[in-house]
Amino acid sequence: MPGPTTRARWAAFSCVLVPLALIGYGGRHAGAAGAALGLAAVTAACRVLLGRTERRVAESGAAQLHSEQHCSLRHPSRRPGAGARGGTPRAGRCTPGD
Repeated sequence: MPGPTTRARWAAFSCVLVPLALIGYGGRHAGAAGAALGLAAVTAACRVLLGRTERRVAESGAAQLHSEQHCSLRHPSRRPGAGARGGTPRAGRCTPGD
């Protein structure tokens, strides 16, 4: 997956390339400027949303790791090698809320 700087470079490249192509193929300068502004607005919105999503994924990944470590330490039947000595089949199992 490309890093944030790579995505920003491609976004800037497209915001410049599209208006140049429009002018090159005979489009009006006002239309090209409008396209550039529109692309810049969409790029900025996507960048904000992508940043939020990446932060949430990182936070949920850390929370899930903490939960898995908590369950294995808290419940002896979740430890490796507990086998049949762990009690009833449902005893000691962690739920997603643990």
